[in-house]
This record gives sequence, structure tokens and C-alpha cells, in this order.
Amino acid sequence: MSVFSFILMAVPVIFLVASVAIVVKAVEHGKSRKRSILMQLASFAAVFAVCLICPIAAGAAGLADTSETVAAAQANSNGIAYLAAALATGISCIGGGIAVGKAAPAAIGATSEDPKAFGKAIIFVALGEGIALYGMLISIMIISNIG
Repeated sequence: MSVFSFILMAVPVIFLVASVAIVVKAVEHGKSRKRSILMQLASFAAVFAVCLICPIAAGAAGLADTSETVAAAQANSNGIAYLAAALATGISCIGGGIAVGKAAPAAIGATSEDPKAFGKAIIFVALGEGIALYGMLISIMIISNIG
């Protein structure tokens, strides 16, 4: 691996670490937490977009219409499929975590008031966990079709 490649891979990481440090300093100096988190999410989205678009554009610009183009297209397709599988699992797990985080305390409270309500309350917690399982199932289906 050349030094230039290493520097190109390190730039997004350095940018994200710097943006985290800036947000932490801003919150310590009394800035709004909500605005700081939104700024952090915006910087993450920008780095994500640059890291996703630049390799695709560089690969499309540097190849002629040959077998190299087909191989590069297949590699990009596989990479995007892996990215889709990761996003399916990650986003569904975040959604499942939010659902369980809201349903579990309510289920505990309902059970403490009426122990007979445990069966009904635990169903709602399990429904939240099911969201994450559906995301994992979709990821498995995506990865099994990569070929």
C-alpha cells in the first residue's frame, strides 16, 4: 500500500475525529446539544457521501469499455450490496433498540401494577426485537444473492 493511498484512507477518519472534538468543545462551552448533534450527523453524512461517491467516480472515469469495466462494475456492485446489507441490519437494530427501550419500561411498570399483565406486556417488547430480526433476515438474503 502506498503512502498516498494510506493518506487518502486516513483523511475521512481524521475529519470525523476532528468533528467529534469540535462538537465536544462546543457543548462544553454552552452550545445547544441538539444543534451540536445535528452538526455531527451532517458531517458524518458528508464524509459518507464523499467516501461512497469518490471511488465510484474514479473507477468509472479511469476505465475503458473492456473486460476491466465489467470486473470493476461487478466489484462496485458487490460493495454496494454489502453496504446495503450492513445498512439493513444497522438501521433495523437501531429501530428495534428504540422500540425495546420504550416498551420494556412500560412493560415493567404494567407488570408491577398487575402481575397478570406480564404476558400481554412482553409481547410488545418481543415485537420490537422482531424488527432487528427482520433486518438481519434481509441482510442474509442480500448477501446470499451476491455472486
